Amino acid sequence: MKHSKIPVAQSIVSLCLSKGIDQVVISPGSRNAPLTIEFTKNKQIAAYSIVDERCAAFFGLGIAQQKRKPVALVCTSGSALLNYYPAIAEAFYSDIPLVVISADRPVERIDIGDGQTIRQKNVFENHILYTANLYSEIVPDTVVTDKKVQQKITESQRHNEQEINKALNVALEQSGPVHINAPFYEPLYEMVDQMTVSPIHIAPHYIEQELTDIELEPFVQAWNNATRKMILIGVLPPHTIEEKILQLLGRDSSVIVFTETTSNLAHPHFFTRIDNMIGSLDEKGFKDLQPEILVTFGGMVISKKIKAFLRNYQPQQHWHIDPKKAYDTYFCLNKHFEVTPNYFFKQLLSEISTVKEGYRSKWLDIRGKRDTQHSQYISKMPWCDFKVFDGILSSIPDNSMLQIGNSSAIRYAQLFDLNKTLEVYCNRGTSGIDGSTSTAIGAAVASHKPTTFITGDLSFFYDSNALWNKYIPNNFKLIVINNNGGGIFRILPNREKNTENFDTFFETTHELTAKQLCEMYDFTYLSATSEEECTFAVAKLYASNVQPMLLEIFTPRKINDEVLINYFKYIK
Repeated sequence: MKHSKIPVAQSIVSLCLSKGIDQVVISPGSRNAPLTIEFTKNKQIAAYSIVDERCAAFFGLGIAQQKRKPVALVCTSGSALLNYYPAIAEAFYSDIPLVVISADRPVERIDIGDGQTIRQKNVFENHILYTANLYSEIVPDTVVTDKKVQQKITESQRHNEQEINKALNVALEQSGPVHINAPFYEPLYEMVDQMTVSPIHIAPHYIEQELTDIELEPFVQAWNNATRKMILIGVLPPHTIEEKILQLLGRDSSVIVFTETTSNLAHPHFFTRIDNMIGSLDEKGFKDLQPEILVTFGGMVISKKIKAFLRNYQPQQHWHIDPKKAYDTYFCLNKHFEVTPNYFFKQLLSEISTVKEGYRSKWLDIRGKRDTQHSQYISKMPWCDFKVFDGILSSIPDNSMLQIGNSSAIRYAQLFDLNKTLEVYCNRGTSGIDGSTSTAIGAAVASHKPTTFITGDLSFFYDSNALWNKYIPNNFKLIVINNNGGGIFRILPNREKNTENFDTFFETTHELTAKQLCEMYDFTYLSATSEEECTFAVAKLYASNVQPMLLEIFTPRKINDEVLINYFKYIK
């Protein structure tokens, strides 16, 4: 097996493998040649080549999302590295492990006018868990006999190995992004037959926090004394919470459990459509719903309505459960349990008393009425975005993966009770529209599951380079809701709708379609402009897996906001 002649490249790849990091996404370049050689020559590593660094990073993020372990990203020096930033920020806030490995010029070449050279040291410092800035290594052509020179080479290698170990261990221990910046001297392409280093492997150290009975006792008492407890669950990977815990929570009538599409949890007594409930309440309803205790866990919460409600009608106590961090989203956080939700609820539920009648019963009745009103309103509505989501969400095959784009796409999905066999994902760490398509493709590649990705037109066109990818599975289905602009800006409160300024600078209207992109990237293209055409096209979409398929659904731009606003008036 061939190796790069540069020792630090050998060390990086060797240590990645020693920690189970065997997936790498490489963007082409020259300065990163030692890394590319070392990663791609190793048959234990699955290497992907993605040209656009922004797409590459989100593609890697999708793989890491599914594998639940770090994925390496490799790029050349200069501005290439900066294109990783949106995905790094998403990984930082979504607790997804990425290992960014950037090639660099030696330190003496920075800021002297060399091409493809920027200040790469600590470039991601606000959104990275650890940065390893490695030393440049000069690779001598002959055996070094000078003891002082040999000592410096040895010290440099030790420093680099220590830093690489630390960065990789942080990615594993804290589940987030890290950065390894590796400066290389030329020549870059030389290879050797045998490794010239044996890097020391420092194992990651995992610390599991525990709760003693004494620590938990006051919270058990508070829980048992409260008659209105609310549990709000954000983003969670599927199968995170043990079934026994779900059943115990589902039996307690003093507990309301709110979940979102991205929570990937289901129970007949859980409330899955938060906005349908919150968006229809008056002041009396808000006061009746106001919890005494709020318990939260999982990632970011999508619903703006639940955030506004809990900020205005605060609980007496807010507990957040997460081994890593706790956000004071509702401005009343008073306890962070630094343990996993499974551990916390096993400890808590073994000590508490279950209430058979109470808080939840009334809201289950209201939920039933809202469900009826929801169905009635949909049956009367014209062709629009809302109608489209009603049709496509109910048509996705069982036991498949659903990836959803940000902005209006995920918010419409929140209004529906989704198929419980689906695994649902969305980039909610930063909630940006960039990279959603690339993430969905990376996730589809890693999971091998039939995948449907639903997105809006602006998000799709913004990340259209995601289709410049030879790894897209044939059973990948992409649905673009094209309302000719940023439709969510019509939904948000504003006074300038239907003006030239609004159309140009907020809604950003356009006449683009995905048809030509499908021809270029070898996707089967389908389109629909009515409910009947959509029903036919969706059936055709799932009837074949010969090649990736894209369904573009066109909706009228100017009525979507009215339909959605009137929906909440109707169910009220």
